[in-house]
Amino acid sequence: MTSMISKGSAVPSGAVAFDGVLLLGATGRLGGMLRRHWPEAQSLRSQSRQPQPEFHQFDLPAIGQRPSDAAIAAARGARAIICLSGITPARAGASGANLSENVDIALGALNLAVAAAVPRIFAASSAAVYGAGAGPLTEDVRCAPLSDYGKEKLAMEQAMLKTRAGVAVTLLRIGNVAGADAILGGWQRGMQIDQFPDGRTPSRSYIGPVTLARVLHQLCSADNLPPVLNIAAPGAVQMGALLDAAGLEWQPKPAPAAAIPEVQLDTSALERHVDFAPEAQTPAGLVREWQQDMKKL
Repeated sequence: MTSMISKGSAVPSGAVAFDGVLLLGATGRLGGMLRRHWPEAQSLRSQSRQPQPEFHQFDLPAIGQRPSDAAIAAARGARAIICLSGITPARAGASGANLSENVDIALGALNLAVAAAVPRIFAASSAAVYGAGAGPLTEDVRCAPLSDYGKEKLAMEQAMLKTRAGVAVTLLRIGNVAGADAILGGWQRGMQIDQFPDGRTPSRSYIGPVTLARVLHQLCSADNLPPVLNIAAPGAVQMGALLDAAGLEWQPKPAPAAAIPEVQLDTSALERHVDFAPEAQTPAGLVREWQQDMKKL
């Protein structure tokens, strides 16, 4: 996709610069988690498309358009922008939005970074770009997404890396986040989980909401980041073990032939920049972080 990225523009009169991070898409589930657990709350500015107390209200610019004065004022002085804005399958189904809009949204965020002279931007991608690849999945493997969502996120990645416009771009392939997932976050009575002949349930890479906020906070000040990073705690956890740790009932059902036993993200690159507490990698630790987050809702 061809895009036009606007050049830097002046800060509106009276704008106050800050040395922090601008969070785009702050009203979503992941955005809420980051706001609740950001290590330095005063260093985080949050964006919303609708008027809300303590939020900066603005829309991201369309392709080829200059960002609004409100957007530039909010971003000016930031050390980084984190863009969580995007179209999820759930939102697409509910509102009729097109998943292909993820490309334009991310490029709009990049446009803002250029206009406000923000040196670094992080854009949320997804582990869905990997498809059914065997793990542990490193960032440099050939991606073969199966879902439309994964395909559009991969298109977003490619557009961001092609455009860049002098901004340091890091794409975040985020694994399952405890509480924003279909297992803990989507649990309901009578839930059934695939079970394979060896008794195991599907295993996935996970990260807790508290650890996610800490990791992204550290990345915003890290040096020499690669263009793509897997975001998850090391290893993988079984879905059944996660619900067991939470004391939530579930029922096994025979896994269909198409079921994927394990999706594990390789976190070697991430671990060169951040350390993980041992408990952050366990079902019990993930559940504790989820419960800690629930108490702050």
